[in-house]
Amino acid sequence: MPELCKVEDALGILVGKRKPLILLHLLKDGTLRFSELKRSIPEITKKMLTENLRELEVEDIINRVVYAQVPPKVDYSITKYGKELEPILVSMHECGTKHALRKRQRQIIKAIK
Repeated sequence: MPELCKVEDALGILVGKRKPLILLHLLKDGTLRFSELKRSIPEITKKMLTENLRELEVEDIINRVVYAQVPPKVDYSITKYGKELEPILVSMHECGTKHALRKRQRQIIKAIK
C-alpha cells in the first residue's frame, strides 16, 4: 500500500548527486579528511561537499570528529548505521553500470541504422 511505502524516507538519506559517492568513498577508504574527500570527488564544490557531509551527519550516517589543533583537523567516517547502506549502494552501482552499458549499446545500434 502506498501509505506504508517508506521509499521516500530512504531516498531522503541519499538524495543528491554526490551523497552516494561520498558514502562509497567512506565505505571503501575508511576515515577521510575533508581535503581527501574533495580530491576523490573533484566535480563537487567545497560548499556542496560541506552541505552533504552535514546532512549525512544529521542523519547519523557519518561521524565527524574535530581535533582541537591549528590548523583544524576534521575526520569523516561512516557510522555502523551508515554501513547498513552498503548493499543498497553496491546494488545501485551495479544497476547504473548495466544501465550505462545498455544506453551505449542503444546509441551504437542507432548509429548503425
